[in-house]
Amino acid sequence: QVQLVESGGGLVQPGGSLRLSCAASGMIIRTYVMAWYRQGPGKQRELVALITSGGNTNYADSMKGRFTISRDNAKNTVYLFMNTLKPEDTAVYYCNAVAPTTGRGYWGQGTQVTVSS
Repeated sequence: QVQLVESGGGLVQPGGSLRLSCAASGMIIRTYVMAWYRQGPGKQRELVALITSGGNTNYADSMKGRFTISRDNAKNTVYLFMNTLKPEDTAVYYCNAVAPTTGRGYWGQGTQVTVSS
């Protein structure tokens, strides 16, 4: 059974950095499209970044240059490095995995990121 467990969220000051982790089990991340989404207070869930099975990455415009998605195949873990954080980055961040052959998707439980002074 596929499980995604996020960690690394917390409270950070504006301009600070965080690294989120998504540890996967029951699947092999390098064969999936892996992504990070976020949902801010009163907002819809939105795509932050994704990495394909081929290693290609894509980012939402507001995150380009500040966020970096990567994966460690040996640890079966996906990361989201977030720099120059802004209060508007405050959200619950979710890990997502999509099987490229079936299109079936899986979600983690989310990790809260709060950017505030």
